[in-house]
Amino acid sequence: MELTGGKVAVVTGAASGIGLALAQRFAMNGLDVVLADVEEVALGAAAESVERLGAESLAVRTDVSDEDSVRTLAAAAVERFGSVHIVCNNAGVESMADPWFGPVTSWQWVLGVNLWGVIHGIRAFLPILAKQGQGHIVNTASMAGLIPGASAPYDAAKHAVVAISEDLYNAMKTMRIDVGVSVLCPGLVRTQLLDADRNWPASLGQVPPAAASYAAVEPHVRRAVERGMASAAVAGLVAEAVASGRFWILTHPDFTEIALRRWQSIAAGEDPRRIGPVPDSRRADRLVEP
Repeated sequence: MELTGGKVAVVTGAASGIGLALAQRFAMNGLDVVLADVEEVALGAAAESVERLGAESLAVRTDVSDEDSVRTLAAAAVERFGSVHIVCNNAGVESMADPWFGPVTSWQWVLGVNLWGVIHGIRAFLPILAKQGQGHIVNTASMAGLIPGASAPYDAAKHAVVAISEDLYNAMKTMRIDVGVSVLCPGLVRTQLLDADRNWPASLGQVPPAAASYAAVEPHVRRAVERGMASAAVAGLVAEAVASGRFWILTHPDFTEIALRRWQSIAAGEDPRRIGPVPDSRRADRLVEP
């Protein structure tokens, strides 16, 4: 799909990180942008940054874990701009709580945003794109969708997003619906993901404490994230994939190599080995197999 003026992009998780970079990249290409996030103040600032780039914007506070909230977002986008062409289901969170002995609320939160947020986004916007006969959906997964090793809820959600995206891609081809699909699997990127609990919903009670095992690696993980790929570079890769109609958006070749070795070990029937998050002291932008 050609990224030109007159088209409209919707980005969830648009108040920071990759989402903000995507919104700004689309604006630089001349698209109008609908920005969605739960962080209302940051969302307003993000919309202002898009307008400074010469684009029209619409900021809609949205909880992607709630179906009605996402459907309200879709309705607001169409009401304001008349159509939608690109949908980036990008909102994501991470919990540092113990997935096995901590409260189940960490699972509910992560799956609600990272998995159900994508499902709700697809179901709310796909009918719009299919009816107009043109569109592209980008689902943000992670290399954690190909390589377990982050946290169990996050890995589970991101693996599911990869599978859902493949299924959606094949469904569009089978039904001959002209809606492109891409899945974004970034490695370490400079975002605020490690501080996602700033948006912990009050409805789930108290923020669960971080797992004891996380305390030992947290400084190393944060340092690796700080040295990771810039969000703007990721947004550039997404724009290229949408323009060319490419499904896979893989940002880190080193991680792709690790994923390949993992699948080779699966084919050989080997037992799983832990992969990350252990930053290589020689390269802070990759994970290693200890």
